[in-house]
Amino acid sequence: MTDAAESLTHPAYGRLRPVTDTASVLLANNPGLMTLEGTNTWVLRGEGSDEIVIVDPGPDDDEHIAKIAGLGRIAVVLISHRHGDHTDAIDKLVDLTGAPVRSARSGFLRGLSAELTDGELIGAAGLRITVLATPGHTADSLSFVLDDAVLTADTVLGRGTTVIDTEDGSLADYLESLHRLRGLGQRTVLPGHGPDLPNLEAVASGYLAHREQRLEQVRSALRDLGDDATTRQVVEHVYVDVDEELWDVAEWSVQAQLDYLRR
Repeated sequence: MTDAAESLTHPAYGRLRPVTDTASVLLANNPGLMTLEGTNTWVLRGEGSDEIVIVDPGPDDDEHIAKIAGLGRIAVVLISHRHGDHTDAIDKLVDLTGAPVRSARSGFLRGLSAELTDGELIGAAGLRITVLATPGHTADSLSFVLDDAVLTADTVLGRGTTVIDTEDGSLADYLESLHRLRGLGQRTVLPGHGPDLPNLEAVASGYLAHREQRLEQVRSALRDLGDDATTRQVVEHVYVDVDEELWDVAEWSVQAQLDYLRR
């Protein structure tokens, strides 16, 4: 593949790439098993505004943080959820810019900021941004709704599927969140990792179908292995179509499925 072709689907790290009329993405250089190509830091600006909104400043990477700080005056930084690949840059960015930071958890608030609440309407940088609680990946997961797009963070990714956090994630909550997102219709998906996608309704429907398929596979595994089967036994039974190096991560999802089915 040529460099020109690559730039259409996987922009260089540190390059601000416009995606919609109001949203651009800055890809952090932290690729990995759980982060795909890296964390997407979203930069939002309404027409004619001299301010920007930052969603998820990303990892503690000085080059990435300096790039964000140089993009313009930050009206507010919004945090989608607590994971470090989205939040570790907060304090260095605040030191450079003085920007207020808001999230669903008080531990990430900076400046005179209040916790974000479900249904709240934020007016900033010439935009109207609606906060949508979408727990499941983590308990504090939020999505941010624009007129033509939804920033879905790790609830809906640009490719692959989402892992349910072992500390405070919940498959029951996650399924409900997918239903909420599907109800927003055919808006552009601006995910926390991976490429943007054109149709949230279709993607959320696909996620729901995939989860139901996996749940049925786990039910079948329990019928074959017995109700007291271990998480690892179920993984080895169900995830034969997945590379074995991913089985440790798959255990997180299977445990969430078992918890859901055994409630």
